[in-house]
Amino acid sequence: MLKKWFTPASEEELAAPSGSVRPGPVRTASPGGIHAVAVPAEELEPSVPAVHAPSAAAGKYSAFEQIYQGASTKPPRIPYNILKVVDMVDSAHLTTMSPEAKRCSLLMALEAAGVAVEDVLQDAVIRQRALADYEEAQKTKLKNFEQSKTEENNKIQAELERLTNLHMARIQANLDEVAREQAAFRAWQKSKNQESQRITEAAAYCVPQGSPVSPTSLAGVLERATVTHG
Repeated sequence: MLKKWFTPASEEELAAPSGSVRPGPVRTASPGGIHAVAVPAEELEPSVPAVHAPSAAAGKYSAFEQIYQGASTKPPRIPYNILKVVDMVDSAHLTTMSPEAKRCSLLMALEAAGVAVEDVLQDAVIRQRALADYEEAQKTKLKNFEQSKTEENNKIQAELERLTNLHMARIQANLDEVAREQAAFRAWQKSKNQESQRITEAAAYCVPQGSPVSPTSLAGVLERATVTHG
């Protein structure tokens, strides 16, 4: 019978964490014309964090043998370790055998090599623990990586919103400028029509009365003068 301390670790033990996881200028219009108002350069220049190229080691994980050798507890040096047993189980010579026949063949091979079953099982436990510890370390590393990228994305999103608000304000300022210029032009146009009417009325006094042409415009006044002198 095998010693109690060689009993393979449970899934909870193997999954136990090895460490805690933390988790351009804006223009404005005035009655006297359009004036340029300087906008601070820092408001126009985006401060989006630089995009970094993926790390050359991104997505790269150590080979299993490196994991085993890099673990705090190294697998025992025995002629037939658990990996050798795995190769034997997968051997084409044993594929047609029943599970019991395979077991007998493996035990015979271990006995012939002078390897205790307890040592093989201890090797299996150590390797499983090394894999579980490495997995937890990579989970922590991945979680920290995700957190850093989330923070970076939040900064980028905030910068996008800032720039959007800035440029929307500039667009609205331009629309307001156009509206002011249009209103100013209409006011001038009204004054111009009044001035033209005054000129027309004054010119009408310069030609004889009685012409069939009504002097509603300067052209009409000139036509009346032509008819009168004709």
